[in-house]
Amino acid sequence: MKQLTTPLLDTLSEQARLSPRLRAHHNLHREMSEPVHRLAIAMEPGTLIVPHRHLHTWEMLLPLRGRFVVLLFDEAGVVTERIELGAGCSVVEFPLGTWHAILSRDEGGALFEVKLGPYTPLGEDDIASWSKGLDGADLNAWYAVARVGDRYSAPG
Repeated sequence: MKQLTTPLLDTLSEQARLSPRLRAHHNLHREMSEPVHRLAIAMEPGTLIVPHRHLHTWEMLLPLRGRFVVLLFDEAGVVTERIELGAGCSVVEFPLGTWHAILSRDEGGALFEVKLGPYTPLGEDDIASWSKGLDGADLNAWYAVARVGDRYSAPG
């Protein structure tokens, strides 16, 4: 039997704090080739999840600890949905090909993610062209305040 216990999440959060990317994963699936991937992701504030999409799978997110902003975008980078996961929403699932980004609001935050396998690394076309080369801190600051209908514009 597989479990996500409090001590395991504590360890995962510590690993995320010490990671340069401020993230750490714990897979419940054994092989990257499995048809369904299930994993806990510890995400510290400051980690950057660039706007991206998965053309082979839908994605489901559930907060295990903490709060997260989930933003969905159209092709032009306009916010089409803003979800406050862990604060008013307990589960979000979006269809394959949906442009999305996530902001971790709380230290020690962790999500549970479910999506179809096998693992497919993001390609160049899977990262939103409008976000390439942007400053991560500026992008995260925008995620925190972005509303439906907004589009990112560089500060200054």
